[in-house]
Amino acid sequence: MSANDPLVVVVEDEPQVRRFLRAALTARPFRLLEAATVAEAKLLVTSHNPELVLLDLGLPDGDGIELTRAIRSWSRVPIIVISARGREADKVDALDAGADDYLTKPFGLDELLARMRVALRHARESGADAPGPVIQAGPLTIDLTQREVLRDGAPVRLTPIEFRLLAFLAKHAGRIVTHGQILKEVWGGTAAEPHHVRVHMADLRKKIEVDPARPKLLVTELGVGYRLRE
Repeated sequence: MSANDPLVVVVEDEPQVRRFLRAALTARPFRLLEAATVAEAKLLVTSHNPELVLLDLGLPDGDGIELTRAIRSWSRVPIIVISARGREADKVDALDAGADDYLTKPFGLDELLARMRVALRHARESGADAPGPVIQAGPLTIDLTQREVLRDGAPVRLTPIEFRLLAFLAKHAGRIVTHGQILKEVWGGTAAEPHHVRVHMADLRKKIEVDPARPKLLVTELGVGYRLRE
């Protein structure tokens, strides 16, 4: 462990979960600070400027969703929710409040580490004013300036809405975007409904997926939204 390793604040009131995360993360290139309450978490985040926050929602002195909103009001630090709450509404609320990702307990360590790497990479890119005009996501090349899409080097013809939808997902590749976020970004707050997203997503999958019925790139997060897999 060195002073250059990413600093992670774990906000979790269950001692056994903190022990698990402590052992797992400190064995890898991460430094760790721990908080068991909302008050402790606010103090650590404001005083230590971490690179990442792992956040449980059920805390003894407050709710993690409200804590997410509070942190997001002054900081762009990536926040990954790790919670036993598996309801779709909780996931949507956390993501809409500003969380970058959501894992339901119990979760696999490899998946958590992968989500952490994605969140840290996006934070670095954001600090460098990325993404750039050309985004690579698996076999897809998305040119935001020329509004062109290639799949394995072959051009893909998209409608304007399909391109806006894909471009928005590409800018957040690897992260969940909710139906509400998509409607606001792609349709600009007009009278579009969630089923419009599903219809255009189905059309988009027909153009970029090998098997649209079993998508490998545009993944559905049931009841929450979508993720462009990197």
